[in-house]
Formats: sequence, structure tokens, C-alpha cells
Amino acid sequence: MSGPPDSKAQSPGYRTLLRTPKAWAFVVPGLAARQPLAMLTISMVLLVRHATGSYGTAGAAAAITGASMALCAPRSGRLADRYGQRAVLLPAIALHALSVLGVVALAATGITAWWLLAAAVPVGATVPQIGPMVRARWAVALDDPSSPLMQTAAAFESVSDEFTFVVGPVLATALCTGVHPAAGLVAEASLTVAGGALFAAQRLSEPPAHRVSASSGVAHASALSLPGVRALVVAFLGVGAVFGGMQVSLAAFTQEIDRPGLNGVLYGMFAAGNMLAGAAYGAVSWRHGPRTRLLAAYAGLTVACAPLWAAHSLALLSVLPLIAGAFIGPTIVTAYSLVDALVPRTVRTEAFTWLTGAVAFGQAIAVTVAGLLTDAQGSSAGFAVPLAGTALALAVLAGLRAHLLPHPAGRAVTGGIGHRPPVSVD
Repeated sequence: MSGPPDSKAQSPGYRTLLRTPKAWAFVVPGLAARQPLAMLTISMVLLVRHATGSYGTAGAAAAITGASMALCAPRSGRLADRYGQRAVLLPAIALHALSVLGVVALAATGITAWWLLAAAVPVGATVPQIGPMVRARWAVALDDPSSPLMQTAAAFESVSDEFTFVVGPVLATALCTGVHPAAGLVAEASLTVAGGALFAAQRLSEPPAHRVSASSGVAHASALSLPGVRALVVAFLGVGAVFGGMQVSLAAFTQEIDRPGLNGVLYGMFAAGNMLAGAAYGAVSWRHGPRTRLLAAYAGLTVACAPLWAAHSLALLSVLPLIAGAFIGPTIVTAYSLVDALVPRTVRTEAFTWLTGAVAFGQAIAVTVAGLLTDAQGSSAGFAVPLAGTALALAVLAGLRAHLLPHPAGRAVTGGIGHRPPVSVD
């Protein structure tokens, strides 16, 4: 039976990664299935704005959707670990599509804004967690937490996520403005069902379910019970603060200089820095361990966010977001690759969903705070949110750095003793 490529004998390049047996069977459907998520927020904003005439209500609906997803995603991941991805994914895509169509129907009736805000809760709660599921499949396909290809896989998935968030908002905006205000959400629901069903059909690459019988008296603990996961969650809350603060503050800045059309260009520079740096970072064999690299990347991100609040020119804000984005990619790639070494496979999908949920929650908070600050004092005040979020997260991450060292023999969170292959440490 063929296994993953001999990563010790080959460089951790993308060509080597994609020669992993069964990889293409879940990579392509996974990319298609996660595309709707990149369309969701802007589609919700544009429809609710059309229905209520209020950007404030539209922003609140988007924030509620993101917060709801962040709170419910870990539970979805935990169920996927216990019962299998297909068993969780098929009901999720059906419930999500129905929830989205419910928002569309409410918007068409001209109902009060409070009903639309309430309807945003199930929309976020039922978002299928495709990204974490794909990452869990890479961990199974490579079957070696110490493999340098784990970092490459994390980088590949980070670039894939960024690609969807480049395409998704453009597609959703074109549908909402060129076809109908509800067209973006209708397309999002349709693609969720089609892409999610296609991904769920890939049974050969699906991680095995880790069920525990009731008679054993042992229950799965949450991945959040692991101190290392909690440290990474804090780091990703800070990353979410950068995303949310950038979105609001760049939009406010381009309005202040009366060139709102440049908002997409400036945010695109930020996304480009993220995507390119993540791709380059994942193709390099690093001498230092993942803990050192994570702390260095996060410190660089904090420093890169520092001058944003003082930049008042278009020239500076064309370059500074690119630099900040260049530190986001390595931070995310290293954190995701650390999960594979820190977390038992019985709760791996749940651990990934805690991180993606933390980004969504941090972004929801940052959008709200940055919006209030920019309304009161302008875009410069909004740019303080990424700095504050990353500085606080860096302090916590540094304090918890002892928990970011992978252990050769890990303690499983099911109550027994689980043994993993030795991994490199700092």
C-alpha cells in the first residue's frame, strides 16, 4: 500500500506535497466547497443594506453572522472528529442553505431589521467548516506530525483560503449589483450545497471517526483543554483584529480622500502580501523550530501594524498593508502546522475550527470597535485596532510560549495515553 512521499528525502515543496496519494481527491472539491464562505459577508451586507437602507444594520448582521460562526464552529469540528466529517457536513449544508434562503425571504417581505438580525444567527451557526476538514485530511494523508510537508500543507491551505477571498467578494458584489441584491446569497447557498456535497462524497480521504463508547466511562475532552491550543486561539484573535480593523479603516480612509474605488485595491495589497508570503514561507526548510518562528512572525506583525495609525498618505497606505500582510501568512502557516504536532488526532478537526472561529470572532469585534472609532475620530483611530489586538495577543502568546513545544509522547485528551512520533523542538 502506498504512503505519503518520503518527506525526509525530499524538500518540502508544493510539487512533492501534491504527489501525496489521494491529495487531489480532496484538494479540488475542498477549494470549491470553501468558496461560498468568501461570498457570505459581503452578500449579507449588500442585501441587508438594500432591505433596510442602513449600513449600520448591514454591518451588525455581518458581525452577528461572524460571531455565531465563531461560537458554533468548534462544536461542529468536535462532532466531525467523533462521528466523521460526512455525518456532520451533509446536515450542515442543508441547514445553512435553508437559513440563507430564510434571510432572503425575510428581506423580500420588508420585515423589521430585528428579524433580519435574528435570522443572521443560524446563518453563521451552520456555516460548513470546510477549511478545518481539509486540513484534517492533510494530517491523515501525510501521517507524520514531524514531516516538513506539514508546514507546506498549512501554507498551501492558507494560500487557498486567500485565493477564495480574492475571488469571492468580487463575484458576490457583481451578482448583488448586476443581477439582484439577493443574488449573492442565493449563489452562496447554491454553491454551499453543490461544493459541500462534492467534498463529502470523497470518502477515501476522510479521517476516521474517533467514537468513545458510553460503557467505557471515558469522554472526549475539548481541544481547548490543551494549553497550546488556547495560546494559538489568542494569537488568532489578534489576527482577526488585523483583518477587521483593516477592512473598516481602509474603507474609511478611501472615503476621506474621496477615492472610495481604491478600497479594494488597498485591501488587495494586504491580501496579496498574505498570500505571497504564505506561499514562499511554506516552501522553505527552516532551521528554527515552530515556536520560535511563530513568536518572530507575530512580533513582526505587531511592529508592522504600529505605523498604520500615523500614516495619512495614499503612498504609505499602499505599502504598509502589504508589509503587514507579509507577516500574517507565516503566522497562520506556523500556527496551523503546530496544531498537527500539539493535538491528538481524536480532536484535530475541532482544534482547527477553534482557530478559524477565533479569526472570525476577533474580526467581528474589530469591525465593531474600528467602526465606532472611525465614526468618532476618523480612519487613523480605526488603524489603532490592529496594533492593539496584536500587541495584546503577542503578550499573552509570549507568556504561554512554554505550551507551544510539541511533546514526543503526547497525552491524549480522551483519558488514555497516546503516543506520537518524535518531533523537532526549539
